[in-house]
Amino acid sequence: MKNEKTIKPINGYLMLVVLFALLFTMIAGLVTAGNVVFLLLVFLIILIIRGFFIVNPNGSKVLVLFGAYKGTVRDNGFFWANPFYSRSRISLRARNFDSERVKVNDKIGNPIMINVILVWQVDDTYKAAFDVDHYEEFVRVQTDAAVRKLAGSYPYDNFDDERAELTLRSGMDEVNEALENEITERLAIAGIRVMEARIGYLAYAPEIANAMLKRQQAVAIVAARKKIVEGAVGMVEDALRQLSEDGIIDFDDDKKASMVSNLMVVLCGDKEAIPVVNAGTLNS
Repeated sequence: MKNEKTIKPINGYLMLVVLFALLFTMIAGLVTAGNVVFLLLVFLIILIIRGFFIVNPNGSKVLVLFGAYKGTVRDNGFFWANPFYSRSRISLRARNFDSERVKVNDKIGNPIMINVILVWQVDDTYKAAFDVDHYEEFVRVQTDAAVRKLAGSYPYDNFDDERAELTLRSGMDEVNEALENEITERLAIAGIRVMEARIGYLAYAPEIANAMLKRQQAVAIVAARKKIVEGAVGMVEDALRQLSEDGIIDFDDDKKASMVSNLMVVLCGDKEAIPVVNAGTLNS
């Protein structure tokens, strides 16, 4: 497999002087000598004109002579080269690729919507021009394949797989690094350098989004309730201990159970407690 070869073409302004000299010679010969032989210089002039080309900043020209790769011009400016060269322009600028949102299954089979934002540029013009057909389309297809493979390697979250330490939602740095490595490996054949690759959009597919949202809300509610109960138990313990130590009231088992029940209802209830005046004893 060949690699890129950089060449230095002839300065275009120098050949422009030669072109004007030939034009002057031809015109002067026709006018002064009247010899039509000087018309043969027209063919040479046309060939010289065909050899001029311009390379813009962060651009390149791939030069091919009758099917043989001769080299790549990376310097920007006005140049002249063999007029029989075919010249293909390849941009060396960094480019953004925002892939379409695709629906794939994560590691545990949940359908999700995902897309990737890729920053890339051509690093080897020979590979981009000759090792693949339409390198821009190659970038698009291989990026899509890498995203599908990545999504199937991790669960979206760890609700269904609690042993999963790394998920698409929580391990973004590690996942993006894995994605960048995967795309880099795939695009190396086309001489493409991956500057950055990261997930741009990630969500459950619409058909399960509502169900998953309810599940996440339920998990959050359960976690909040657990914290409330833990705090309420501690507050009840402190209240009973302080009442006993200060000698305010002596609790038997029934009174203690009733007090605990009332305090837990007050502390854990969703609504504000409504005070009730007890005119008798705690047992009445």
